[in-house]
Formats: sequence, C-alpha cells, structure tokens
Amino acid sequence: MTRLDELTIRSLGVIDEARVPVAAGFTAITGETGAGKTMLVQALALLRGERADAGVIRSGEDRAAVQGVWIVDDADAVALVEDAGGVVDDGELILGRALTREGRSRAQAGGAAVPAGLLRELADRLVAVHGQADQQRLRSPDAQAAALDRAAGERLAALLAEYVREHEAWTAARDAAARIRDEHDARAAEAASIRAELEDLEAVDPQPGEQDELAAIAHRLEHSEALRAELAEAHGALSNDEDEPDAVTLAGRARRLVERASGDDAALGGALDLLVQADALLQEASSAIVRALDDLERPERSLDEVQERRAQLTALERRLGRTLEEALEAAPAAALRLAELEGDDAELERLDAEERARHEAVAALADRLSALRQEAARHLEAAVGEELAALAMPNARLVVEVAPTDALGPRGRDRVTMLLAPHPGAEPRPVQRGASGGELSRIMLALEVALADESVPTMVFDEVDAGVGGAAATEIGRRLARLAEHCQVIVVTHLAQVAAFAERHVRVEKGTDGRITASQVSPVEGEERLAELARMLSGTASETALAHARELLDDARVVG
Repeated sequence: MTRLDELTIRSLGVIDEARVPVAAGFTAITGETGAGKTMLVQALALLRGERADAGVIRSGEDRAAVQGVWIVDDADAVALVEDAGGVVDDGELILGRALTREGRSRAQAGGAAVPAGLLRELADRLVAVHGQADQQRLRSPDAQAAALDRAAGERLAALLAEYVREHEAWTAARDAAARIRDEHDARAAEAASIRAELEDLEAVDPQPGEQDELAAIAHRLEHSEALRAELAEAHGALSNDEDEPDAVTLAGRARRLVERASGDDAALGGALDLLVQADALLQEASSAIVRALDDLERPERSLDEVQERRAQLTALERRLGRTLEEALEAAPAAALRLAELEGDDAELERLDAEERARHEAVAALADRLSALRQEAARHLEAAVGEELAALAMPNARLVVEVAPTDALGPRGRDRVTMLLAPHPGAEPRPVQRGASGGELSRIMLALEVALADESVPTMVFDEVDAGVGGAAATEIGRRLARLAEHCQVIVVTHLAQVAAFAERHVRVEKGTDGRITASQVSPVEGEERLAELARMLSGTASETALAHARELLDDARVVG
C-alpha cells in the first residue's frame, strides 16, 4: 500500500529540525496552541507543490527544507518520477522542497531536480489535505458544485469534459458572429477602402520601376536636340562618308598593317588581337549611336505622353498615401483581406448555423449532466447521512439540491446548493447558515470522507474537529480510526478523544532557553502518551485527568 513513512523538517516556522515518523494507519499530531502543529501541514503543502512563501522560514535562518519519504506501489507515480530523471529505490520515493529567504524554491523527486508542477501531479496520487480552509471553500456554491461532481465520479467527468469542449466551440461561434455584427460598419468601411485602392491600381496599372524608367525617358526627350547634335558628332568621329579620317577607318587600317607585319614578327600577335577587338567594338558603338539617333528622330512616345503618364502615377501615389512600390507589394494581401471582408454575409450565415447546432448539442449535454448530478446528489446524501450517523448526528440530513437554470455556463446549467436539516421536521437550510460550529465541522468531515478519492492513499485532516467536544468528539475519533482501516490517516487535533484512537501519537512541544524558542516533534508512547492526553483533557496531568486518559485509550482499543 502506498503511504507516507516519514517527514523531515528543517527551519520551518518554530520548528528548527524535526523528524516525524508516520504510522501506516492512524497518526495523531497534538500539541499546545502555537507549538507548531500546523507547520507539519505546511511541510506537506510544500511537498504537494503548493505556493512557497518565504515568510514560513524560521527567524534567523536563510532557508527552509522539507523532505518526505513515501513507500510507493503506484506504477503511475513511479513512472512520473522516473520520466523526470528520478529514482524510486525498492519502492521508496523521496520528495524534497527547499525555500530560500529570497523566495526561490527548489523541488526534488527521487533525487532529481523537478518543477513544482511535478510535485503537484504526484500529490494528486499520494496525499489529500483537508483543513478548515477546505470547510470555508465548501461554503461557496462553486465549491459545492465541484464536490457534487467529484461524487459523481468518472462517468460525469467524461461527460463534463465533452460538454466543456462543445461549450467552448459554441461560445466561439457565437462570439465570432457577434464580432462580425458589432464590427459590421467598420469592416464595410475597410472593405470599401481596400476595394477602391485595388480598383485604382487596376485602372492605372503601374508597373514596378515604371516611374524611374519614365523619368529617364523624359530627361532624354527634354534634351533631344543637344543629344542629337552630340550623337551625330560622335558618329562622325567614329564613321563618316567624307574624306576625313574616322576612328573605324583608322582602326581598320591599323589592324591590316599589323596583320601583315605579324607574319614577320610573331610577337605582334597580342597587338593584332587587341586591334581586332577594337575594330569590332568601334563598329558596334557606331551602330548603337545610329540606333539612338533613330530613336530620337522617331520616339515611341512623345514627351507630352510621358509627362502625362508620370502625372497619372504621381496622382495615384498621392491618393494611396504611400509609394507605388509599397502599394504593389501589399496588393496580394489586400486582395485576400477584401475577399474575407466581402464574405461576411456568407460567414455570418455559416456561424449562425454552427451556433444553432452547437447550442442544441450543448443543451443536450447539459440535460445529461443534470440527470447525472441528480443521481449523484441522492447517492451523496445517503453517503453523508451514514457518515453523520457515525459522527453522533444520526437525525441530521444533508440535502443536495440540483436546480437547472436557463443559462448554459462553462460547467452546465445547474445551480447546486447543499442544505442541512439538523433534526427531523426541521426545514433544510444552506449549510453555511443552518449548522453550529461543531455541527459544521462534522458535516464537512462527513463530506470529505464521503468524497475521498480512493486513489489517494493518504488523507490529512487539519483540525477539522474544531468546535466539537464530548461524545461527538469520540465519534469523530472512532470514524477516523475506521477510515484508517482502508487508507493512511494523519490528523492534527486538539481533542484527546480523537487522539486516543490513533495508532501513533506525535507531540509537538514548544521550548525555550531564554533566548531562542523552538519546537520539538517526537512520538509519545506509554506513560508519556497518557500524560499528553491528560494535558489535552484538563491542562494538567492530574490523577483524575490521567485516569480519564487511560479510560479513553481503553475505549479506543475497540473500534466501532
């Protein structure tokens, strides 16, 4: 059986250093108020991966550390640790948590450093802590609804998971449709703006780099006369029909002369190659100048046409409020966005249809959840009734009211209310208003036991017996002892009637040397245990108190 075997604490609250052995069955932890009993629960909270507060570190120390040793036969828990790099040696799992004054926290599992989240995941399988804070939480409607869902078990959990998925899909479709409706005017304006820009671009049809190209053409046309004269003179220098020497003729003559001379001097081969190239290049340049002169004489577009096109592009750029290059680059994405915006009507129709279908599915699932909760409510009422009878409230009745509403919330449409009828004929009232402090403690204990997850082998109760005394306290101790037959039970208590039923009794005792106050934690047996029970009963270990304590122990030996 998986269970906590030992708890070690260093520099936590008033506890300097303590080793707490824990019984496989029922362990009671007692001590005077302020001795530090709750530090043991705080240590378990740290090992459960709960939020670490540097304020719990012992005064004068820089760090606190807790360690728990578990005997584990849970294969899933072992797998979690080993997957994180830890080791479970012969079924022994060691969990640790250290906290510094600066607020830094470090967790370990099986000797490996792990995130606190892994401790939380392990805690769900190893230990459940029930305390007065849990009682306060169970006063809220949400907590009562969650408690009922726990009582309903896996069947409801699976259905609830399906409901949550459908509810999220339904609300997503509903919100998307509402968003389109709410943003209709803005989306229509955006579509009109994009459409106008794309239509403008299509009408003008600017081309990448066209403005630079037009600027160059305009410059050439504006200076055509001067260009024509310069090109004509250049062409004449290269090639002319007159008797004056030109570059092409002279280069050709030089090539022929060197060609003849190279027959007598092979070293002239390089010079001949260069002259051949020069001759070809000069003729090519002459041809290019002729083509340029022809272009000037017969341009594809007049200067007026070029300037008109430039003005058209400039005007488009001004309307767009950005460069044409930017507009052309953004055009594909703008077209996609326009298609999206123009599809609003079709999308809205689709979303409305999806919303209706999803709503029907969610409503049907909510009805099934309500039916399961109604069934679970009756079982929970019966289970808690049995527990209350064992806790000296045989005539009390818990009523779990499941009232379906019109609203489909994240967990269904049900409003869950727990009510108490303390005796026959009494009108059930909400538990937070219908019970005394002692009754409320017993009701909450009954709920916690009835709702206990059988997969969690260790249950810790932190003073859930507050406000209880007399015969009711004895019945609480008896009920916890019976519970310990099936799982490990650790109880922090101030009642001797409860502690007497424990198989192991651990006392937290505060001491001081006049300078430093510290608490010691130690098991008590035999006469020491009698003395501790007597102190809990009357504040002193008088003969009368010791006799009463002995009587409690004798009565507790027979459970039930």
